[in-house]
Amino acid sequence: MKSTIWRKALSICFLLLGFWIISSCKSESKPESEQEDRPPNFIVIFADDLGYGDLSCYGNPTILTPNLDRMAHEGQKWTNFYVGASVCTPSRAALLTGRLPIRNGMTSNKNRVLFPDSKNGLPAEEITLAEQLKKAGYTTAAIGKWHLGHREQYLPTNNGFDYYYGIPYSNDMDWVVENPKGGYWNLQNDDLKTEHFNVPLLRGTEIIERPADQNTITKRYSAETISFIKQNKDKPFFVYLAHNLPHIPLFASEEAKGKSERGLYGDVVQEIDHGVGQILETLKSEGLVENTIVVFTSDNGPWLPFKNSGGSAGLLKAGKGSTWEGGMREPGIFWGPGYIKPGLVTDIGSAMDLFATFSAMAGIDIPQDRVMDSYDLGPTLIERKPSPRNHIMYYRGTELYAARLGDYKAHFITQGVYGQFGEREEHDPPVLYHLNHDPSERFNVAKGNEEIIGQIQELVKVHKSNLIPGKDQLAEREQKVD
Repeated sequence: MKSTIWRKALSICFLLLGFWIISSCKSESKPESEQEDRPPNFIVIFADDLGYGDLSCYGNPTILTPNLDRMAHEGQKWTNFYVGASVCTPSRAALLTGRLPIRNGMTSNKNRVLFPDSKNGLPAEEITLAEQLKKAGYTTAAIGKWHLGHREQYLPTNNGFDYYYGIPYSNDMDWVVENPKGGYWNLQNDDLKTEHFNVPLLRGTEIIERPADQNTITKRYSAETISFIKQNKDKPFFVYLAHNLPHIPLFASEEAKGKSERGLYGDVVQEIDHGVGQILETLKSEGLVENTIVVFTSDNGPWLPFKNSGGSAGLLKAGKGSTWEGGMREPGIFWGPGYIKPGLVTDIGSAMDLFATFSAMAGIDIPQDRVMDSYDLGPTLIERKPSPRNHIMYYRGTELYAARLGDYKAHFITQGVYGQFGEREEHDPPVLYHLNHDPSERFNVAKGNEEIIGQIQELVKVHKSNLIPGKDQLAEREQKVD
């Protein structure tokens, strides 16, 4: 009789314990449930002059990037991912507006990028990704290199970003030493010091350090990103982290120097990777892993004339400044365990597509009052459906040099850059390459593929039919006074 009573009592105790555990779990999971109801956080990490072959997950044998490798393994690694231009300013404009730079004047045949004496910047009528996401209540931060106009009206805080911390243009500008013997291309990084470049470090619109200490700039950018994440974890946020490096001159912190078999260039890339790891760990510790998407890519290909101080495009031809594949095809890594279906993606994508992709995920309509060059990659990222993008336009300044449709790329104009890869040459018929068979663009297959060339020419004709070039924003510079 007593044993029966004890058994009943124990059963009641276990039942109450079970209810308590379930109740506790529900109570603890409530914040996660609320988090699931909000749109995802977005972090875009944008390197500068990093080549297609500069990460270990893209084949580099001596630059070790375990954190980016982890992102590629746990998320998606894209092998045909492009940026909007092969140099800094237009490429950044393309990412942030979802539009080819030719449309908003952020490209020029006179000056390929903005300089410290440039008069203009990103036009006010352009809608940046930050301005777009603010429509859905996002808090936004730009950390790092801007290069879309250094005057106050063009800075990030006047283009949709709530917070800015960074250098407003390239880290080799505001040079205060004489040209080395033989000119700029003979720069030896061992002879350069951070104080040789009088670049300003801004917080908001205020200069807080000049010259910026570039030895620590990479780790400071990562730290600022982590701080912003922690301060804004309870609401949707967008961080645009645009590193100034590995653009020359190369600088790394004392902790990072001598760690890579690739020399200083490798040290710089590995320090960027270390920061990526810290950001991922922060997302984990703050409970944001399931509700955050992180994208990593670079603004253009490697700056090859600087030899060991520059990167590698791997098996792709040429690099920065060119419309060969090495100039515009970049690593493209998407990570987000709560959203991204892991795998290797060989479809075509572009940094311009982040605008439409993030907008769709945040529930925001794309602007209808302008031509957009952005495609929603969400179904590819989430369900591994085919990419909606099947073409790429390769502009050099305001001229269309080449176009890709599916597997094929036609060059209408080819031209070397920085004294490499030949003089300008116009092609009629176009030079044609099968990029999946020949990513190094060695074998012209135009003969026998006239129909494919015709299809690409028709694509270009349609593209140009609705093209209204924007006013050149890069040409005007201040007059020098002797």
